[in-house]
Amino acid sequence: MFGNQPIRIGMTVPQIFYPEQVDTTLISSFVTRAETLGFESLWVQERIIGGVDSLEPINLLSYVSALTQTIKLGTSVLVASTRNPIMLAKELTTLDHLSDGRLIVGIGLGGRVEQYHLFGAPSEHRVRFFMESIRVLKSLWEQPEAHFPGSYWELGGEQMNPKPVQTPHPPIWIGGIHPNVLRRSAKYGDGWMGNGNSSTSQFRSQAEILTQALEEEGRDLHNFQISKRVYIGVDNDEIKAKRRMADYFSNHYGVNPERAREVSITGNAEQCVDLLSDVIHAGAQMLMLNPAYDYLEQMEILAEEVIPKLTS
Repeated sequence: MFGNQPIRIGMTVPQIFYPEQVDTTLISSFVTRAETLGFESLWVQERIIGGVDSLEPINLLSYVSALTQTIKLGTSVLVASTRNPIMLAKELTTLDHLSDGRLIVGIGLGGRVEQYHLFGAPSEHRVRFFMESIRVLKSLWEQPEAHFPGSYWELGGEQMNPKPVQTPHPPIWIGGIHPNVLRRSAKYGDGWMGNGNSSTSQFRSQAEILTQALEEEGRDLHNFQISKRVYIGVDNDEIKAKRRMADYFSNHYGVNPERAREVSITGNAEQCVDLLSDVIHAGAQMLMLNPAYDYLEQMEILAEEVIPKLTS
């Protein structure tokens, strides 16, 4: 992808629609063009409850899989602590088959604990529930007859077929920023997703903790992916770009618009090259670029004016 570009580059699928309504034509045009341009992967996120139009990630990625042929497809992230892991195992297996083995499973604890009761999920002992969910997924994917004794889930020889296309299962990337999450990622995951709501300096500190944990676990860094979601707006009018990014953060996340200025990258192409290079130098092996508006136009600018100039 992108010639000799030394870092993997993914794009987020248009999924959050504000102030516009859901536009399936935009989604279709975007994902097919991303594949043509040579992006490595396409990513969706999860936001079930909220006032802004947001599409459910697994269904959306199934749609995307039918529109594409070779580009990898990932979730960043599914809130595994609010999902039934048995159903989730089946849904993800189905998606791995529909995409001919292109799926990357990004999962996390998530926030908004006050909403967990809406999904029948426990608001206490979330970590135990989350870790059991991972073990249930792996048991159903790896074992002909799944056995798992847990506090929330117990498998006594249940069968689930077919198994995923990818063996022993699709890569599992864990999202989150707490040091304990980083250490769990190093121990149980195949990759880690840096939060788009973290600044580059925060990401650097998180990547350092993760790298140390990988060394302690005896993990090969070349077989583990360190990635970061980067909210980005390329525009010669930096004031306009910052304003539009702040509007997105305010409406999608409900946070102080100033947070957008702290964690997103905005400016002309040259400025964005420099700022993205800083993220790479901070430890990112993969960038998950997330325009917040003008999706097609932003992707074209990134592919032509920014990505080819990135340095490792």
